[in-house]
Amino acid sequence: MSRQSDPRTAVAAPVPAAGLPSNEEVARELSLRAANGDLAATQELLAYVWPTLTRVAAGVLGARHAELDDAVQQSMIALVRALPAFRGECHPAGYASRITLRVALRVRRNFKRDAVRREQLEQLDPAEDCAPSPSNDTLGSRRRELLRELLEDLPEEQAEALTLRVVMGWSLEEVARASGAPVNTVRSRVRLAKEALRARIEAQPALAELRGLP
Repeated sequence: MSRQSDPRTAVAAPVPAAGLPSNEEVARELSLRAANGDLAATQELLAYVWPTLTRVAAGVLGARHAELDDAVQQSMIALVRALPAFRGECHPAGYASRITLRVALRVRRNFKRDAVRREQLEQLDPAEDCAPSPSNDTLGSRRRELLRELLEDLPEEQAEALTLRVVMGWSLEEVARASGAPVNTVRSRVRLAKEALRARIEAQPALAELRGLP
């Protein structure tokens, strides 16, 4: 992708740090035009959703993951391919975020599958009698990693709701708009996902220090 067509260089206005991007009606119009093959509208739409897609992918993979940029690129390609099915029934950024979540989870699984030996070496712990007490930063990192691992095992709807609600910081109402589900359904999905996370922690004594989860 050339610099001129790179969505990151085409964003005209800042996007809020949390929540769905603004100018929903403009994005919805762009999405529908792009779905009909308008190349200029497609480029504008990619510029509009790029910051959100990056945050979703980083939430699933980690901000320093080696495959983060590739996951975002794959997500944009998948979004363009999926646009003909978009009917404007939900927020365009939410539609794009759901696609990105699926792509990022696939990238994460593939990365782990292709690097099993490296992963095993990295996960080796020092001897118990000389292991330092975990710092707050370490605990935070382990919580985030545990959450990312759990996303791979959750039902798709729960993984989607938990990512948008906890990782992205969207409100229940925003997640509902993005997913096209009632607020109570989204609330239930988030609750079930958190319960699964806590159950995994409870089942592993080595994770006892991670129990202080929201």
